[in-house]
This record gives sequence, C-alpha cells and structure tokens, in this order.
Amino acid sequence: MAANVRFASQPAFDLAPWRAGPYHVHSQLPQEGKALVKTDNSPARGMRDLLPADTATRDHVLATVTATYRGYGYQRIETPALENIGRLQSGQGADNEKLIFQVLKRGLPLELEPGTRVSDLVDLGLRYDLTVPLTRFYGANHARLPVPFRALQVGPVWRAERPQKGRYRQFYQCDIDIIGEPAVLAEAELIEATTEALAAVGLREVTVRLSDRRFLSALAAAGRIPADSCDAFFITLDKLDKIGWDGVRAELDGLGIPSASVLEMIADLQDVPAGKLADTLIATVPALPEDVTADLAATAECLERLAARRPLLWRFDPTLVRGMGYYTGQVFEITAPGVAGSLAGGGRYDKLIGRWLGRDVPACGFSIGFERIIDLLGAKAPRAAIAVLTEPGISPADALAAARDLRGQGHVVEVIRRSGKIAAQLSRLEAAGFTEFVHLRREDGGTAPGQRRTLGQPSAG
Repeated sequence: MAANVRFASQPAFDLAPWRAGPYHVHSQLPQEGKALVKTDNSPARGMRDLLPADTATRDHVLATVTATYRGYGYQRIETPALENIGRLQSGQGADNEKLIFQVLKRGLPLELEPGTRVSDLVDLGLRYDLTVPLTRFYGANHARLPVPFRALQVGPVWRAERPQKGRYRQFYQCDIDIIGEPAVLAEAELIEATTEALAAVGLREVTVRLSDRRFLSALAAAGRIPADSCDAFFITLDKLDKIGWDGVRAELDGLGIPSASVLEMIADLQDVPAGKLADTLIATVPALPEDVTADLAATAECLERLAARRPLLWRFDPTLVRGMGYYTGQVFEITAPGVAGSLAGGGRYDKLIGRWLGRDVPACGFSIGFERIIDLLGAKAPRAAIAVLTEPGISPADALAAARDLRGQGHVVEVIRRSGKIAAQLSRLEAAGFTEFVHLRREDGGTAPGQRRTLGQPSAG
C-alpha cells in the first residue's frame, strides 16, 4: 500500500518518523529520560491470538482430518491469501463479496482528487473462502493435474464481519474438492470422507442434509414463484432453521411471493425414505428432469449403504439452499444435535471454473467449519512432553546431552532451569502439558543422571 495517501481536502498522515524501517529499533524507542508507557497489545478487532495449548488442539484436529482425507487420495495445495479484486467480486460469493478486505494499489499518489472512487484505488483483496482461489488455481495449472483432481486445502480466510462471540474476521477453513468428475460419485465420496473425518475427531452423531439446486428451481416453477422472485424465495426458505415455518410464510407474504402451493409441496417431501425418494419427487414435482431424480436417488442409495456400516443419519431436505451463488447441482450440509448451524457444507459448482478457463469443468466440494468444530470439541490435546530440570551448576552441555538422548527415543523434550519450590514448579509443568520430568543435579563434582518420573507423583527433591 502507498504511504501518506489522502484526499485533497484532508491532511496527510506523516509517516516520516517510521521511514527508517521496522528493523531500526531506535525509531520506536522512547527518548532517554522518558518513562516507558505500556501500550495496548490486543490483536486487531475481530482477530485473536492463539496460545500454545490452543494451537496444539488445532494441530491435532487438522492432522486427524487431513490424514483421513489423504486416505481418499486428496492432495494438499496452497493458494495465495490475495486474489484480484475482480475475481473476488465476480458475483458468485453472495454476501461474502460485501465483506472483502480490499487492498490499495501500490504507487498511489500522496494526494487524491475529490470524488475518486474506492474501486479506482483497489486491485487486490483477501480471499473470503477457498473455492474461488481454487478455480483460479485449476485454470492456471490444469494441464499438470490429473483428471479427476482431488484437492485438499487448509488455510485462513478473511471476512470483514461485525465481530461477535464465536465469529472472527480471520478464521480457518478445511476444504476438499473433486474437479473433473461429473457423476454423483463425487458427491457421495465427499460426504463419506467428511463424515469419516468428523468421526475421527469424535463427532459421530451427525446428520447429513441433502438437496439439489436444480430441484429447487423446478420446485419454484411448479409452485408458480415468479422468475424474478426466485432468489428472494430461496433466501427466505434458507432461513427456516432460524425463523420457523410461520416466519417463512410471513416473510414471503411481505415480499408478495405466493407461498401456499410451494410450501405444501415442501411438506410432502419431508422425511422421505431413500427407497421412495425418486417416486416421491416425481409425484410432487412432475416437471423435475429425470437426471436430477436419478442423481438424488443414487446419492441416497450411497448414504443408505454407508449408514448401514457406521453411525450416520441423513435426510433429503427440500428447504436446504446454501447461500453461495455458484452452486449448480446437489448441495449438502452436516449438522450435529444441539449445535446451531452446520459443521460442514458444500455442493456441486459445474459452471464456476468455466468462467475463467473458457470451458466448463465439473466440480464439487465440501468445506468443514473448522472453528466451530474446535469450539465444539473444547478439550485440549495432550502434549506428552518431558521436562529436563537443571539445578545451578549443571553445564549446558550435560543438560543438552540428557535432552538429546530422550529426543532420540522419540520424546518431546524441553530443558528448563529449576526455580522456586520443587512442588510448585512441578505443578506448573503439569498444567503446561508436561507428563514427565528428569531432575539433573550436581553430585560428587559431576552431573547425576536423573530418572524419568511421571508428573503428579511425589518428587525425590
């Protein structure tokens, strides 16, 4: 970004004191004789610091999830945090496009003319999800990738939301996508892999909700929803979990959208068994294309067979919409009892890559709500580390040698100076996640080899 950018009617912000650069410490220190003043060290609003125990839990969950995904053949890729603003604002990101952190162009003049538009100053933005960057990645690298390509992405995304409990402006997403597979094999595999990953971290009692954007379009047409009101209808329908049926009816009536017929059809499609799904869809929405019915029936069969092998609930949910504008086929979410919102969500987006590549490429993806899962699990991951405690007079070489031997046995080891009362220090080590300790002391002019002891047991002093 350019320094000292201002409009003609505003004073420039003087950055001269800092122009020596961030590594010139003298430019940031107080003058001699002036008292040090504690500054606010809080992270930026909507951001947060993560302590070692927090990152250990996150690392444990990520390692478990990604190990599951790798077993299905997904390969990890990385994309930049910044994307061209035109791509991020292409009309496919729904409300997320209103929440982009925009980045000023380099080399802007120090003074701007009144009336200059923000869009004239910006050329980049921080990504708000991992799907839009993936489509650019595939467009740039498809010639070097297999077909189908199974992508695994883990990384932070940014949205300029209003900060509140459990909602941050920087958060992690964990996505898997299959690019180049047109059949519902992709949908079924994504659901199986994601439910297995959730089970691996302890979330086994989950429910898969399934629908299809093509079905929703046919439903709206059968219910005589005007074409120019379909988007508003779907947005309202997607609020069902929050406002209930009465709220949906009231909102649709307020928008002037006829709802009686379409809501009756939706009621007929609640809790339909897998074996009767195709027939019920045809009877309720006769104009539904055959391929849509066949695809939903095939995914339902896969979920039924999966549910017979391990704990899994699923249902066809005619009210499931999902907000992203790029979905073109089946959409799905995973929910858990007592948890507001979804743990994971995704769907098919066969038209998105074609906007940048010049030809359509079938694609389907599933994204885990990583932050929500971390909050839901709550428990901290065990650290299982050994502390090598060194008394005064122990040489660094002896302390490092003792630690080195333990690391050679596959342990996590830290060398720590003895201080204060031994019982209090051992309590602090146990609280920090250490499970064992070795106490090195001077004895007969040398270093006495310490014995490994489990924390929580009485110390020999």
